[in-house]
Amino acid sequence: KTQGRGARRAQGGASTAGRSAPPQPQDRGTSRARAKGGKKDELREMIESEILDASPGVGWKDIAGLEKAKQSLREMVILPATRPDLFKGLRAPTRGLLLYGPPGNGKTMLAKATATESTCTFLTVSASTLTSKWVGEAEKLVRMLFQVANERAPAIIFIDEIDSILSARSSNENESSRRLKTEFLIQFDGVNKSDNQVFVIGASNRPEELDDAVRRRLAKRILIPLPGASGRENVLTNLLRGQSLRISRSEWKWLLDATEGYSASDIKELCHEAAMMSIRELSPAKIAKIETSSLRPINASDFRKALETIKSSVSVDQLRHYEEWTKDFGTSV
Repeated sequence: KTQGRGARRAQGGASTAGRSAPPQPQDRGTSRARAKGGKKDELREMIESEILDASPGVGWKDIAGLEKAKQSLREMVILPATRPDLFKGLRAPTRGLLLYGPPGNGKTMLAKATATESTCTFLTVSASTLTSKWVGEAEKLVRMLFQVANERAPAIIFIDEIDSILSARSSNENESSRRLKTEFLIQFDGVNKSDNQVFVIGASNRPEELDDAVRRRLAKRILIPLPGASGRENVLTNLLRGQSLRISRSEWKWLLDATEGYSASDIKELCHEAAMMSIRELSPAKIAKIETSSLRPINASDFRKALETIKSSVSVDQLRHYEEWTKDFGTSV
């Protein structure tokens, strides 16, 4: 009998061992920690694959004009990043910069060129990144973004369409948007207190829509205007370099005057339209056989026709609005 009871106890023990034991509290905690760590890894991976730009591929030579803006960026980012020992105390640069003005005049290119010239890590994020794929996770993404920037300093965090992400707070905005703005302000304050060389550059076509607290943290605010006569000449020269061109001096001056009020991207579209004129004159059969060197040069007549189609994308009212905002909040350069 004793042996029988012992056997039954052994069988019961074996049966109990065969059943999985209920999870202990520490097991559940470990699972949650692993899940949390997995989410962080996922956010980091997304930043390094979609936001981190390892090679912006743009330098000062690729940007026509905008010399005052370039000088400000040299003083704020490039020199402090290359000689941090010189830029301490009163010489310490501001960490936040806003590039604003009409679209198509090189705000994004300026930020990329600054990263290239300073060898800074370049992280770029837009409204679409935060409001589509990572809806509900935006504040966590912002936290990880600044963490990666600090790890890879010197670094530039470039926020395109910053007014879309960090617009003025209102009573009817959703909780996710409110948390995103709060997290950005917290992280930005951390950047200002840190010795790490991390800079935040925002680009906006609508600076008046920025949240006041965000605007104050972007202490340097530079208007990127429409190109003047010399700027338009630089843009045209860059775009037409290597093209077969037949334009007299007087026609060139006429073209510079005719493009007053055009943005750099407007001028690019104009040149494209003018270059297409010689192609449109040819039949499909000739296009299939003609050598590039046999195309006739671009001439003033091509630009006259192109000007009938490609107009300035910026209105006088818009320009006046930028001037007024600059008087109130802009930084002279």
